[in-house]
Amino acid sequence: MKTRSLVALVSSVGGGLAVAGAAALGARAGVRGQRAAAQRVVDMLPVHADWWRERIHHEGQLTYVAIGDSAAQGVGATVPSRGYVGLLARRVRRRSRSTLRVVNLSVSGATTWGARHEQLPVLGTYTPDICTVVIGANDILDFHPDKFERNLRRIYAAVPSHAIVADLPCMFFRERERKVQVANEIVHRVAAEFGLTVAPLHEITKRVGLRRTFRNTYGDLFHPNDNGYRIWASALEPAVDARVDTLMAIRRYLSAREVEELGPRAAAVAAARADQDADTADEHSPDLQHLRQHRSHGSHVAGNPDARTERHDAASQRGDVSGAA
Repeated sequence: MKTRSLVALVSSVGGGLAVAGAAALGARAGVRGQRAAAQRVVDMLPVHADWWRERIHHEGQLTYVAIGDSAAQGVGATVPSRGYVGLLARRVRRRSRSTLRVVNLSVSGATTWGARHEQLPVLGTYTPDICTVVIGANDILDFHPDKFERNLRRIYAAVPSHAIVADLPCMFFRERERKVQVANEIVHRVAAEFGLTVAPLHEITKRVGLRRTFRNTYGDLFHPNDNGYRIWASALEPAVDARVDTLMAIRRYLSAREVEELGPRAAAVAAARADQDADTADEHSPDLQHLRQHRSHGSHVAGNPDARTERHDAASQRGDVSGAA
């Protein structure tokens, strides 16, 4: 999306939030201040983009690829690393005790069309261990359900089978929420068809409420601030944690070559080896418990390759880039 279009979107959505937020707080919103903040956002865009672009070259034991828009860039946060992608990356490093390469393919102002045509071609050059897709909020201003679904299907077909997608956040205003409801029905339906895990971003942001959302928003009244991004990250954290646990459990029982050869059957094979090792292994081992949980809960566990055998055939035909584990 062009810079002018982004300013128009921020002004449109932010202007509405300014009025509602002012009423909620019993204060008058400063329209000039909101417009000035929107201009600061425009100045912020190349800074954040350069920051993430530079980090693509940092090697790591694991690779995290993010597809999205300005929210994935962390626009509105005090520094890019305090956006939800940066927060999730820090969580992955701590939980996995591994180094992490972050490939943030997001583009500020991107719609589903933009992600499909600009980000997906680059995705194929990487083999992500963790992948998040948070896209669609910019589609709401000029929303066409058929086009939205068509683009979403292309995106979901191209991402790894373990990718974590998010529905659209709550926008609170009746007119926009009607569109968001339609968009989220499409997100959940299409994600289910592809066996992808959906992070409940709408539920989490709606639960926060309008008053707190107003306080957790940058001065443009559109992008989250540091507090707002912590809330966004919390919506994705359970699924990301489950994916990291899966990677660590498989790493314990399988070699890298075996993981590559087994593909979606890797978790099942690792679980069988864990059972063989049960006589000598610690029964309270988190890895062992997690692998057993895979078999008992099936596809309800995020990133469970064992539950997606049927999807593997279709994924192979479309060139799934899920890679190891």
